[in-house]
Amino acid sequence: MDLLKRLSRTRAAREIFGFAMARYLGLVRRTNRWVMEPADAYERIGPLMPVIAAMWHGQHFMIHFAKRPEDRAASLVSRSADGELNAVALRHVGVRAIRGSGARGRDFREKGGVSALRAMLRALEDGEMVVLTADVPKIARICGEGIVTLAKLSGRPIVPVAVVTSRRIVFQSWDRASLGLPFGRGAMVLGDPIFVPRHADAAALGEARRAVEAGLDRVHERAYALVGARDPGAALKAPAAGGQAA
Repeated sequence: MDLLKRLSRTRAAREIFGFAMARYLGLVRRTNRWVMEPADAYERIGPLMPVIAAMWHGQHFMIHFAKRPEDRAASLVSRSADGELNAVALRHVGVRAIRGSGARGRDFREKGGVSALRAMLRALEDGEMVVLTADVPKIARICGEGIVTLAKLSGRPIVPVAVVTSRRIVFQSWDRASLGLPFGRGAMVLGDPIFVPRHADAAALGEARRAVEAGLDRVHERAYALVGARDPGAALKAPAAGGQAA
């Protein structure tokens, strides 16, 4: 049985593990030498708040490092076993969890996609930044429809974000999840905001998906370059997908 599933069975175990993860991430943040690009990112993005912060799957551990202390934030967290642990860790770093996940076809309702979308819209209306992955589970680095639909319905811009460290663990998971290690160098890169018109049709949504995908690829490539490394997840991108969401 998977270790995370065993840990998530009891509330006490979830609380202990989530608290420990949050404290570990605090250590990573304090002991790395960070650079932000662009240097005036907060001045550029601040007036647009609340925004939709986009990330790739596998990059979720450190994404909250890019949040300003004064920014309220909510993050979409799956209903899976590891999602239970992530939700606790997020609470300890001051980020509210919205439970649900992206999916394809009929799985969307079963995984809480509809209720999660409503909750994210309410969060944005209430002034909370919303953080979520742009790609859907098992289809790495291809932007799905969820994030651009949220932008269309809310009127809030999408900002691609990458947070990486020079010293890290890369897991052999489908998304090549990456967890930073202490005592190295770190980079936070924010991309240009992407707006989706409220009247966007299918063609416009497709264009928005491609823009988000390209933006996320750029910020990750740049962030890894700033710490002298190559993005381990870049090889996951399906060359024939052409930005089409599945």
